[in-house]
Amino acid sequence: MCRLNSICRLSHTLIEARACMNDSEWKANDSSSVALEKFKRDSAYIDKNGKLRNFNHKKVSRKKSGSLRGRGWKYGSGFVDGIFPVLSPTAQEILDFVEKGVESEGIWSSLDMFPATLDLWDDIFTVAVQLRMKKKWDSIISICRWILLRSSYKPDVICYNLLIDAFGQKLLYKEAESTYLQLLETRCIPTEDTYALLIKAYCLSGLLEKAEAVFAETRNYGLPSSAVVYNAYMNGLMKGGNSNKVEEIFQRMKRDACKPTTETYTMLINLYGKAGKAFMALKLFHEMANQKCKPNICTYTALVNAFAREGLCEKAEEVFEQMQEAGLEPDVYTYNALMESYSRAGYPYGAAEIFSLMQHMGCEPDRASYNILVDAYGRAGLQDDAEAVFEDMKRVGITPTMKSHMVLLSAYSKMGNVKKCEEILNQMCKSGLKLDTYVLNSMLNLYGRLGQFGKMEEVLTVMEKGSYVADISTYNILINRYGQAGFIERMEEFFQLLPSKGLKPDVVTWTSRIGAYSKKKLYLRCLVIFEEMIDAGCYPDGGTAKVLLAACSNEDQTQQVTTVIRTMHKDMKTELPV
Repeated sequence: MCRLNSICRLSHTLIEARACMNDSEWKANDSSSVALEKFKRDSAYIDKNGKLRNFNHKKVSRKKSGSLRGRGWKYGSGFVDGIFPVLSPTAQEILDFVEKGVESEGIWSSLDMFPATLDLWDDIFTVAVQLRMKKKWDSIISICRWILLRSSYKPDVICYNLLIDAFGQKLLYKEAESTYLQLLETRCIPTEDTYALLIKAYCLSGLLEKAEAVFAETRNYGLPSSAVVYNAYMNGLMKGGNSNKVEEIFQRMKRDACKPTTETYTMLINLYGKAGKAFMALKLFHEMANQKCKPNICTYTALVNAFAREGLCEKAEEVFEQMQEAGLEPDVYTYNALMESYSRAGYPYGAAEIFSLMQHMGCEPDRASYNILVDAYGRAGLQDDAEAVFEDMKRVGITPTMKSHMVLLSAYSKMGNVKKCEEILNQMCKSGLKLDTYVLNSMLNLYGRLGQFGKMEEVLTVMEKGSYVADISTYNILINRYGQAGFIERMEEFFQLLPSKGLKPDVVTWTSRIGAYSKKKLYLRCLVIFEEMIDAGCYPDGGTAKVLLAACSNEDQTQQVTTVIRTMHKDMKTELPV
């Protein structure tokens, strides 16, 4: 059995909280000679309008912070305000040993060999912080259970909180609940973090009633309304797929006179951004300012991301500039969000300019940066430039992932280059990447779009005979492509297969089916399918309305469809005279 080396006293040093300066330069092999240009002047760069501008180095200076003993773990982030725990030699050895994937018994036996000192106690919790940041929940459980069951240490509330958190993240709500009860039995006083983590554990498992019961219990213990508990509640709802309830909890928080924190607003800005409601996110940002709540870099990045998702690059850039004016240093996530805004707006060279600015300011691009730039060129139909960036990513030592290959595949798929797409698939296999349903669906769609139905059927056969799971997206592609090509019978065959596959038609399925008949101007048949759609509890979207209107042959039919779509309500069955 491996033995960890001798104990050394934990020391803390100053470390940089963000990426270090890097003098290395990066240049893509760009066939158009326009793609990526390195900025030559130290503080000057050219903006998207061609104007020479200065970048204030005082606002982007590299900030340093010290690691504080005993403050390395707090609910929510794994570190406090950018303060990262520095590992002692002993803690580093423990971490390296645990990360080898050793089973619990091996970890316990090794920890048994150490004398029980205060330094070891600190080292163990410093290791736990690192493991939590890396989401190594099983390892955290092993270490905490060693403290509880085998060590001579008396566990404190932080040990129990770590266990509740780890069990919650693994969706083991019963174990999290049991740990909480054990905490009470040992007469350990639960903190607001304890309740926050237990509420989050229930939310992640979809047990909202239990989460609400714990929330009520905090009042029974006389704890005041806490932003930590509210934030955990909202975070758990978002991650547990119950985002629609988050707004309700936020309003309750304000009614309880519990002041929202920066984390609260950042979560909600993220929520609105992901829902495609960028201006709602901006409204919250303004509310935050009115409440004298200071945004941090995560807040600004969330708002940049909100505008980026909608391709609003000018608004994203405004927020980016506001962040600099507030004295905050852009990091790789902020630059990536700004690059994404230009990519989605259809300005690949704007994204390339941000990429170069990021390097110019000493912020090292990560894998996501390269993926965004590949995607930016791909969206614009510049597949050669996309591949040049992909190759440069490999050249600088970043290994392309499934996502990296997918954005390159999309670039060539957009242009209908089947041969190149097949080469990328082979390259993925040679790289040891396992193809998944999403990749095969992309090829299925490409073959169908080009009318290569034989190859499309071959891909489907591979999926059915292999370990791949054909999902509703797979069948939506088949139904849509056969329907658009006029193969109505084959389309209906796939539609009828859905129940036997355990799949439920969604709005895309129904709309694709209606679209096939709409193309043939079979208005009455479209109405029948529309009725079936409503009866099945699926409600139309803009695409459904569009294909229904396309089926109309006269003004009366157009008026009928328009009236029905406008008066549609989810709680109301709509009947059309056929």
